[in-house]
Amino acid sequence: MPIRLKIFVVYIGLTILVGIIELVRQRKLKEEYSFLWLLTGITLLIVTLKYDLLVWITQFIGAELAINTLFFLGIIFLMLLSLHYSIKISLLTTQVKNLTQKLALLEGEKEESSEKV
Repeated sequence: MPIRLKIFVVYIGLTILVGIIELVRQRKLKEEYSFLWLLTGITLLIVTLKYDLLVWITQFIGAELAINTLFFLGIIFLMLLSLHYSIKISLLTTQVKNLTQKLALLEGEKEESSEKV
């Protein structure tokens, strides 16, 4: 890997790490969501600094070029991210439904008690 490219990728990885830590510190990003992004930044740094690891992974999965492996891993990351958000959306949908039902029951009880008075 050319040195200019290595420096650029290390810079991007460090920027991701510092940015995520800053977002968590400012409470703009919850810790539970920061894990994936911190893992991404660390993985980017490891793959850049240990290029032999990327070459080994490329040979292991049978890809022709290291860039193909990076695209493949990027697609897997996006799929996992989408799955993670789908799970969170499903949980939130269930919570909203339950809260709506409880609110309707409370409003019904309030109307019944006000009619009795």
